[in-house]
Formats: sequence, C-alpha cells, structure tokens
Amino acid sequence: MPRCPALFVLVAVVAALNALADDPQPLDNPLPDVIPKGDVVVTAVPFVRAPMTADTAKPVGTNSAHARLQYMMPIPDGSGRLVFSDLRGVLYVTDAAGRQPTVYLDLGSADVGFYNTAFPNESGLLGFAFHPDFGKAGQPGFGKLYTGASSEPSNAPNAPAAARRLVTYLSGQNQESEIREWTTADPTADAFEGASRMLLRVSQFSPTHNIGTMGFNPAAEPGSPDYGMLYACLGDGGGANDPHENGQNPNTLLAAIIRIDPLGGDAERPYGIPADNPFADGAEGAPEVWAYGLRHAQHFSWDRTGRMFINDIGQDMVEEVNIGVAGGNYGWRIREGTFATAYGIGSLQIGQVFPRPEVEAESFIYPVAQYDHDEGYAIGSGFAYEGDGIPALRGKYVFADITTGRVFTIDAARLTPGDPAPIEELRLSFDGEERALLDVAGFENTYHGGVRADLRLGIDGEGELYLLTKGDGWIRKLVPMPSPPGG
Repeated sequence: MPRCPALFVLVAVVAALNALADDPQPLDNPLPDVIPKGDVVVTAVPFVRAPMTADTAKPVGTNSAHARLQYMMPIPDGSGRLVFSDLRGVLYVTDAAGRQPTVYLDLGSADVGFYNTAFPNESGLLGFAFHPDFGKAGQPGFGKLYTGASSEPSNAPNAPAAARRLVTYLSGQNQESEIREWTTADPTADAFEGASRMLLRVSQFSPTHNIGTMGFNPAAEPGSPDYGMLYACLGDGGGANDPHENGQNPNTLLAAIIRIDPLGGDAERPYGIPADNPFADGAEGAPEVWAYGLRHAQHFSWDRTGRMFINDIGQDMVEEVNIGVAGGNYGWRIREGTFATAYGIGSLQIGQVFPRPEVEAESFIYPVAQYDHDEGYAIGSGFAYEGDGIPALRGKYVFADITTGRVFTIDAARLTPGDPAPIEELRLSFDGEERALLDVAGFENTYHGGVRADLRLGIDGEGELYLLTKGDGWIRKLVPMPSPPGG
C-alpha cells in the first residue's frame, strides 16, 4: 500500500503539538520590577583619551570604535601609574593625574602570534594582570606581567606540548585564548622591555566568549595560599546556548574561572596547580578549574576582604552578579539567573526561562543580583566601591551594562546567593547636566541596530572609579556632584 506523505506530516504536527502541550510554560516577564534611579548623582569628568587605533580586519558585524577600551587598573607598585588596555593589542600607561597615555606594550608588534581578525568586537587583548610582587626586587614575581589574548589556531602545533592545554571540538578551532607571562628587568620603566613565555592555551570553536579578566586577589597576604595565584575567566567558547555543553563540564577550562600558580611550573606544565584548587588532583575536573557553569563571566573583582564578585553575561533573558565560591557550579546552560532554561527542564522552548524545579539534582550557586533584558543586555565590569572621593557610594557594589551604558549599584554588606538584592541606577552628570551615557558616547551597534555605549569600568589605586567607552575612546573619572553655589 503506498504511503501517504500528508498523513506523515499530520502525524508529525500532532506529535509536535502534544509535546508543546506537555511543555512547561515559560515566564513572560521573569523580573517585572523596574530598576529605579537612585538618589546618588555623580559627575563623569574627562580623564584621558586613548589614541585612535584601527582593526586589522572588518568582518561582517564589526562595529567601529575610536579605541576598543577594555580594562584599567593600577600597577601594584605604589607609583600611582595606571595601565589600560585596547582589544587591538595595546597596553597604555598613564597616571592618577591623567598624563598623556603612552604605549607600554604592543602585542601586535611583539611577534607572539597576536590575532584579533576573527571578530574584532570581542577578540584581541582581553585581559592583563600585574603580579603583586611586580615592583619588589628580589621576589619571584618581580617585573612580571600577564596577558590574556587571542592567538591564531595555526600557532598551536608549533607550541611545545607542555606549554598548551587544548580542547578538541568537532567543529574545529577558530582561534585560541592564550595566557602569556612577560618579564621586564626594569618595572619602573614606562615602556616594556623584556621577554615573554606562553603559559597556557585554550582552543575556541568561535571568536566570541573568550578569555576575559585576569587578576590576583589583592586581599591575599604574602605567605598565604592565595598570594600570587593567578585567576582568569574563560567563556563557554562562543555560539548561542553553549552548543558543546561546556558549562556543566568541569573537565574543560571553558565556561570557568581558572586558578594557577604562574611561577610554579614543572616538567609537565609551565605553571603550577595550587594544592587547594577544588579539582587539584584532576579526578572530578580539570585541576586548573576554580569555578564553573559560567556563560561569559567577562569580569570579576575582589573587595578588600577578599570577597570575589563575578559578573556573568546572560543569553536571552538575565544578567547576573555572583559571589565567587571555590568549586562552585553557577548553572549555565541549564540555569540563567535564578531561573531554569529550556535545557534545564527538557523544554522545546529554547530562549525562554522557567521556574526552577522544586527538587534540584545539582547544587548551584545563584546570583546575589540580577536584571533582565528590559533593563540592559550585557553585564560588564563591577567593583566594590572602597574609595574616599564619593562617600555616598561607600558600601556599594557598582556595576555597568555594556550595551546601554547604565551604571547600577547594590548594597554590598549583606548579599545572599539566591536572594537577589534590589538594584538602583546610579545617575550620571556630564558638564553639569544629568544625561544618559548612551547619549554622550553612543556609537553604531551592529549587534542589534541603533547605538551602544560599549561601557567598561576601571579603577585606580585609591579605589576611585572610571568609565571607559569604546566609541569615543574616552576614560572619564567619577567624582561627586558639585554643590550648587551657596549650597
């Protein structure tokens, strides 16, 4: 008897409808509360402007930027110098007085395989960190600086086997995230001269969700187990919805924050594994992994007590602020914020979030603050404010949305994972007028159309905060709102 194509189509449609009928229903508006503007108004004062740079290529989707500013932090040597980075491969040095920036290190001319042409918006020089002993003569970390940057995958076969940890994907390699150690004999110089060596390399199947922040816990004292241990965050490798399921795989370095001893190498690898790492023995996870289940935790920082704040960029719905926990699983891709994703409950409705199951098979670390895409689209930098210049911000954790340029605060004193704190928007003033940063520094947004701020936050040695915007290349310092005349 001949088969009837229409019958098969009808059966397929009925099966799909039945599956949808049994499917849990997504939350239409998971976070309905609107983030209010707070009472605090600060002024953003021009500090320095980065020199204009250019991308080596302009693939489809690449936006234009004066300079792809990413991070700014102080050199930990008491000199007052500040270093900021451009994704296009350049580290610049300035100081707290805002002197004209000069090039400290240019990876593009250093013959280290620097590569940012796959997708210049998100690849290139993505992180840097100075060893806490950078300025201490006679100490093992003297003169040492670390960078996290994109490299061409073709370089990997030429690297010594002991100097790389590669993850193999069926889709092949697009580029690699590389951690490199640089050593200078003169840490006081304002231009790097010295040598470098590769510490670690991780393959990426996509040009997005690469390595990000690198850092040393500033609260760790010499001689403590955490002193001189280098942390770095790596995204899930790119693409939408973690296609290789790296988030729930602690055996990969992707979708994780890793922690290594950069000065503790041996015959097996050019870096050491801290003995107190959660998977140090490699039995249940990669020994480098400190925390996992993160989609794209592009930025983390510590307060002066050593508490780590992790900002994880969401997929479709929710942006997160988390507290760092050694060995913690932050839930991606089966959780987003305090909610379940379709993957977490077996739903067909990808791109939505759902209530969490009443009984959870895994123990996840949930956010201490979160917001949805009615308020912003990608969480960026964040710092616990511990400066003296803006008393109204003391005790606040200050963080920013990359796309909209909105700056938010939460009270940092009592934060509980899974019980998100209320968020307020920090109000910004430019030249005496309260305005949105998007109106001041917005530029072409090739991701979704319109304009974007491309905002990151920086910090100086006194704990004061700065706005870094790619479109115009400006770094602006946040200062108190001036009192009115006679006030």
